[in-house]
Amino acid sequence: MSEEIQLMKGNEAIAHAAIRYGVDGYFGYPITPQSEVIETLMEQAPWKSTGMVVLQAESEVAAINMVYGGAACGKYVMTSSSSPGVSLKQEGISYMAGAELPGLIVNVQRGGPGLGTIQPSQADYFQTVKGGGHGDYRLITLAPASVQEMADFVALGFELSFKYRNPAMILTDGVIGQMMEKVRLPEQRRRRTDQEVREQCPWATLGKTADRAPNVITSLELDSAMMEKNNERFQAKYRVIEEQEVRYEEMQCDDADYLLVAFGSAARICMKSIELARAEGLKVGLLRPITLWPFPTKELRRYADQVKGMLSVELNAGQMVEDVRLAVNGVVPVEHYGRMGGIIPTPDGVLDALKEKLIR
Repeated sequence: MSEEIQLMKGNEAIAHAAIRYGVDGYFGYPITPQSEVIETLMEQAPWKSTGMVVLQAESEVAAINMVYGGAACGKYVMTSSSSPGVSLKQEGISYMAGAELPGLIVNVQRGGPGLGTIQPSQADYFQTVKGGGHGDYRLITLAPASVQEMADFVALGFELSFKYRNPAMILTDGVIGQMMEKVRLPEQRRRRTDQEVREQCPWATLGKTADRAPNVITSLELDSAMMEKNNERFQAKYRVIEEQEVRYEEMQCDDADYLLVAFGSAARICMKSIELARAEGLKVGLLRPITLWPFPTKELRRYADQVKGMLSVELNAGQMVEDVRLAVNGVVPVEHYGRMGGIIPTPDGVLDALKEKLIR
């Protein structure tokens, strides 16, 4: 398969991109609004073409532990789910972080708390970027705002995950997962050979070889002094990621008096809000975090010296707004505007909130 353009849902783009990237295994469990990921994989039957394993596990807990096992062997393995299902995966995600295992998790968020609704939400921000499981760990977190980015971030997520031996997450929502757009799919890559995996992942637990003893991969360390050293190593790695892997997009920020900060589907809405605001003579820009962790803290702090205020627009009760406030450190006022329960903000609603909360 060569590079081609197709019309598809965001969830379908995840599946097609996984096949074309040469992923070794997908382990998941159906839940709305992300079920098209596993459905598309089953329809495409990549085990016939690339040898990719696609398995519906008996539960979300089983799925994430299958990912743990595949990752320990140095394989490109992934899972996907939606909010309640990702909650069930948190223990396994923490184990992966503690064992320094790469892997890709996709969360197509829905409204909560609890079972909530099947409609879109961005209320898993805290869970994702603050460490939803136990311990001091971080997830590399990518927030797509288009179907194209859903496809592109599969490759990027794996590349960053293996570069730093740390789990990565694509944090999206039901809007991006269910919407249809044209997407340019990459050319088909072949899966790595076992020898290539051994060479690229010398840490993997692939059994004893002529030149080394078998690796033991675990997050367990009963010696407190050694466990502290492990944690210090993790934190040093996280600091490197924060310095080198921040990604964001700026829109009409150069002359902005007010800045909207939004990710994913909320950012798409804000693009129209900027257009409406500028038509009224209001100089409004948008900063879209692409990596939610590492967060574009320095970039927001820089704009704090330029703008009169910032509005964090989210599909939740106010989560990312806390990181925006930490970034600007009180230099300018920061307010939040969001809708909950699956209600999508409108561009007019965002502009009205900006006027009410910051411009008055």
